[in-house]
Amino acid sequence: MKKKKKKLRKIGIISLIIIDLIVALCFFLTYGPYSYFRDFLVTTAMTTMTHKYLARTFYSEETINKVLAKNTIETFTEGTDTSKIIIGGETKTDYASEYERQILEREENQEYKLIEFEYNSYDCYLVAIYDPSRVSVAQTEYLNVQGEVLRNIAKKNGAKVAINAGGFVDPNGTGNGGIPMGPVIQNGVATNGQMDEAFEMVGINEDNILVLKHTTVRQALEEKIRDAVSFGPYLIVNGKSAKITGNGGWGINPRTVIAQRKDGIILFLVVDGNGQNRYNWNGRGGVTLNEVIEILERYDAYNAANMDGGASTNLVIENKLYNKPCAISETGERRLPNGWIFK
Repeated sequence: MKKKKKKLRKIGIISLIIIDLIVALCFFLTYGPYSYFRDFLVTTAMTTMTHKYLARTFYSEETINKVLAKNTIETFTEGTDTSKIIIGGETKTDYASEYERQILEREENQEYKLIEFEYNSYDCYLVAIYDPSRVSVAQTEYLNVQGEVLRNIAKKNGAKVAINAGGFVDPNGTGNGGIPMGPVIQNGVATNGQMDEAFEMVGINEDNILVLKHTTVRQALEEKIRDAVSFGPYLIVNGKSAKITGNGGWGINPRTVIAQRKDGIILFLVVDGNGQNRYNWNGRGGVTLNEVIEILERYDAYNAANMDGGASTNLVIENKLYNKPCAISETGERRLPNGWIFK
């Protein structure tokens, strides 16, 4: 009996030591001299809609603001130069790189091409869409009332491919995806936002060119923008990549991007995180904006904009959910206000 008690006491002491070490490690990572973990936690949490409390649990507003101030992405002063985008052209057979071959090599009459790869162990899906005139904004049927999962939006609009687009109003984490964040233009009609409201536009004009520009709804319509949402930041404008300090203030998350090459090919890029794996050390996982830009540069994106990411990141192809989203639902999908579709 004494031996048993000694053994139990020994196990208890070892357990306490392990717990103390874990607590000490967590304290060191959270408040220690090395900023990586602090920057990672703050920037990742503060760019989510419902998890900002994770940063505020450990840090003061002053500390959070200091972290955000040293992790920034530049604001482009120029908008898209549409004259640089020449849609179509001669078919190439001599490719400058393997990435160019992946985009341009296709079967006759192939409408789009899915390219799958890994980046830093995360699944990436790049869809090359060869006819930009067939890319547009689609919205929930219950606009300003309730959002829908992207699969439903895609199916109702006859989409072959769909990705999520803009964000939605989410007061205190109670938003249901029904109210878009910022102006939206669909088929040449403003469906959200005031006419003179300024916004970071991610739009497609009547010449089927992706236009990134800070403008107003009225100006956008006058300039023949047919479909647009409000989001960002812009990652590449006129072939110039954004200058990012630190991780850009956007942390590590699943990502959704819309881009266009100089030859007019539209790119839908989705980078998964950990899906619904709640036990991975880095939470939802994913990539930084710097890493997204690196991927886009490989495939010669000339203009590119970040769309709503995190739990909103979705890819639907032929009515099938293709990625592993991380929202709190049975399928990992969340209700959304809108998406970019190809049909």
